[in-house]
Amino acid sequence: MTTSTPPLREAARGILLDADGRVLLLRYDENGGFWATPGGSLKPGEDDTTATLRELREELGIDEQAVDLGVQLAERSKDHMVGGRPVRQVEKYFLARVGAAAIDPARATQPDNIRETRWWTVTYLRRTNETVYPVSLAELVDRVRTGRIPEHPVALD
Repeated sequence: MTTSTPPLREAARGILLDADGRVLLLRYDENGGFWATPGGSLKPGEDDTTATLRELREELGIDEQAVDLGVQLAERSKDHMVGGRPVRQVEKYFLARVGAAAIDPARATQPDNIRETRWWTVTYLRRTNETVYPVSLAELVDRVRTGRIPEHPVALD
C-alpha cells in the first residue's frame, strides 16, 4: 500500500488586532461551524505579505493603507480537505493592526462564505465553547497585546 503526502497549499493569515487588543475572527458554517482569522492561499508567484493584504481586501474590504502589517507571529501545518481534495496546508500568521472602521464588508470581493465577523477579547477567547482556529490563538494574542511579540514565529496547534 502506498501512502502519499497531500499536495502543499501555502496560506497567509492576518491576526487583526484593534487598539483595545481585541482580535477579529470570521465565522464559517462548514464542518459544524468554526471561527478563524482572515486569510487564504497564496496565488502563484505571490509572497506572504501581498497575499495577506489581498485576502484582507477580498474578505473584509480593508484598504491596504488602513493596515499596519507587522511580523510573522506564527506558523501552522495541517492536513485537511479543500474543495473535496486533501491538502497539506502551511499557514503563516502575520500581525496586522487595524481599526474597526477600516472593515467594509460592502467592498469585500470574495467573502468566501463568511457568516459573521466579530472582535474577540482574550478573556472571551479563553472562555468560549465555540470552535476557534488555531486552538492556541488566545495565548498568542495575549502575548502580543502585552508587548511580548515572539522573536521567531511560534508553532501553533
